Amino acid sequence: MNRQLSKPMNRWTRSSFLIALSSVMAFPAIAQTLRANPAVLRPAASPISVDQGYLLGAGDKIKLDIFSVPEYSGDYQVLADGTLNLPLAGSVTVQDLSLKDASAAISRKLSEWLTRPIVTVSLLASRPINVAVSGEVTRPGSYTTTLTEGGIPTLTKMLQLAGGISQSADLQRVQVVRRSGRGGTQTRTVDLRQLLRTGDISQDLPLRDGDSIVVPAATAVNVDDANLIASSSLAVSTDQPLRIIVAGEVNRPGPHSIQSEAVPQAQIGGTAPTVGNKVQVPTVTRALQIAGGITQSANIRDIEVRRRTNAGSEQVLKVNLFELLQAGDSRQDVPLQEGDRVIVPTATTLSPADAAILARASFSPDSIAVNVVGEVAKPGLVQLPPNTTLNQALLAAGGFNARAKKREVSFLRLNPNGTVDRRDIAINFNQGINEQSNPPLRNNDTIVVGKSGLAGIGDTLGTIFAPLSGFLGIFNIFR
Repeated sequence: MNRQLSKPMNRWTRSSFLIALSSVMAFPAIAQTLRANPAVLRPAASPISVDQGYLLGAGDKIKLDIFSVPEYSGDYQVLADGTLNLPLAGSVTVQDLSLKDASAAISRKLSEWLTRPIVTVSLLASRPINVAVSGEVTRPGSYTTTLTEGGIPTLTKMLQLAGGISQSADLQRVQVVRRSGRGGTQTRTVDLRQLLRTGDISQDLPLRDGDSIVVPAATAVNVDDANLIASSSLAVSTDQPLRIIVAGEVNRPGPHSIQSEAVPQAQIGGTAPTVGNKVQVPTVTRALQIAGGITQSANIRDIEVRRRTNAGSEQVLKVNLFELLQAGDSRQDVPLQEGDRVIVPTATTLSPADAAILARASFSPDSIAVNVVGEVAKPGLVQLPPNTTLNQALLAAGGFNARAKKREVSFLRLNPNGTVDRRDIAINFNQGINEQSNPPLRNNDTIVVGKSGLAGIGDTLGTIFAPLSGFLGIFNIFR
């Protein structure tokens, strides 16, 4: 050996050890037997670079290098009880020790046999790292991973492995629960909003075997956080269509599947998963388009997005699409997730200015179909822009013909519950938009223009004298 034995050994022990060691070195077969310990792994692999926070555990494979004592250097595996079985030193406990602390522990053990041993421990292959993820993630459960080159698994990597976090998550109260000595636990609260907004990498905690991640649901969801999550690398994958429900003042209320839509990255911002140079984000306005667009009675200032959390509670997001249309506030176009319900309430009043804005909105239908029947120049189905009034529909149908009853028309509307509203409306072409005297029309409304009194009398007389005209025609034969 190149190093001297330690002085505290008594003379008999020192002599016995030297005799045994000389005998072993004299016979290669015996020396090979001494080194062929079951815990030694060959051939050697390249060490993995990890940070100082990594703690050894059962299943880890390490490289042990004892300076100037190559015969005891080699590759070893941490046994199930958290120990290393080393030649000469015997059993050394390394469970929950860092590589640096493990080097010190082995050095202390070998100091009984060697003078000031210099020991270096490096990691060759990590044991599987098991982490539990619960709360507002796509796929809660237990996940197993291994070390990646250059570091250990982090919080964000594990959240991505669990399918991403939902928009119901409370970004500021994500918890990492870690086992500590004597059966206790330590909990650290992480602010992912800080990570996503300012790039505070300290919030992306390195994880250890046995850690638990808890992503709680927010008690009050805000639009800013919903957009922040959707535009980040932690967003839920949008590869599959979302199943949602759209109810209220839309032309086709009910369940819908909304396919992911490509949107320019610059329009949304953030670091969302991309396809080419675009981000896929299904939003409220896209859902309204899929549902046939809003009706003219929609109250787009008080739209609600209702979503169910994994814990079973319901969250409500308030959406004001007038802010989107008038002020360009894109935050109001809330990104959606699986199972969301979009509720569009009915407006109690609608000013002409608001009606005009709604008609031009991208989530209004391009046109509505209105039936104009009776005494007009061009009766039939008329395609009109949204929010067209009754007076405008009459003009689009060519106006009244000479036989029309011009004072009033009958107006029929089919309600969502299957009933039909019918009312007579006095016609005044100078009247602006008004629900009572000149209502904005909806899809499938019907306007019936009756006959004037004189036209009715003429038709009646014609019916009476029609048979006589045939009889009198006989006399024309004898002329």
